Order: sequence, then structure tokens, then C-alpha cells
Amino acid sequence: MFDEELTGLAERVLDRFAAKDQMLACAESCTGGLVAALLTSIAGSSEVLERGFVTYSNEAKSELIAVPAELIGEHGAVSMEVAMAMASGALATSRADAAVSITGIAGPGGGSHEKPVGLVFIAVAGDNGVFGEEFRFGADRSRDDIRRDAVISALEMVLAYGEEE
Repeated sequence: MFDEELTGLAERVLDRFAAKDQMLACAESCTGGLVAALLTSIAGSSEVLERGFVTYSNEAKSELIAVPAELIGEHGAVSMEVAMAMASGALATSRADAAVSITGIAGPGGGSHEKPVGLVFIAVAGDNGVFGEEFRFGADRSRDDIRRDAVISALEMVLAYGEEE
């Protein structure tokens, strides 16, 4: 189902967390659970993936991972503030040692001048705090390409976050 690049990256994340006896949680919006699906496509992932949240709606973000509705109202669901709150919320509502979140506009519609298609925010939360990054994958890319790029970037951020420990 997933190609070698994706599977190899997922294996690196799983190996890193397993070696440290740590668990990971995911909070996904525009990727709709692709990070969790990729991780669980690999045997033994249950030792690392603690849980995944697909929080596509604003209500799900608030109800499942405690993102304040006011924060969404003020900054929009696609924002650094919400990505960081999603990662923090997933960490707080799970038994994981770290959490990664993704929110963005995968297109082809839904974008604006301020928030174009291809805009994605990813955050990682753990013992070292919460860190986020903004990505602009390009409005000319397909929905699948944007979502794939978001998954890759999220897993790379999880690996980079783990290196800082």
C-alpha cells in the first residue's frame, strides 16, 4: 500500500521509539489518519503507536484533543497555534511520550490568498516542549501529493525532535 520511501521513514520512527521504549500519538486533520495508517502497516507498530486521532472537524479538535474553540475561532483551524494545540492535546489525552499533529489545506479547493492550498502546519510535542513548522507545498500540487508531503514532513520532524533529546 505504501512505497519504500514512506515505509522506510516509518520504520526509522518505529525503531527510534522502540529503542527508547517510548510511544507516539498522532493528531491528524488534512492527512485523515495517513500517518497512523503508515505506521500500523508495519508489524510491531503496536509497541510504539499509542493512539491516533483523526480530527478533521473543528468540533473533533475541541472534543477529542482539547483544542480551545476560541483558539480555532481566532486563528483558524489551519494555523501554527492550532497545530501546536493539537500536538499538546494529543499528548495530554494519551499515554504517549510524544505526539505529532498535522493541519492544512490539501485542496484542490478551500484555499485563500492568506491560506493557500498546500499550506500545512505540523507540530511535535513531548518532554522538550512543543515545536511547530509551516510548510508550503504548493497550490499546483495534487491533493495526494500535498498529503504525502505532509506525512513525510511529519515523520521527519518526529525523528528530528527525538535527536534533540
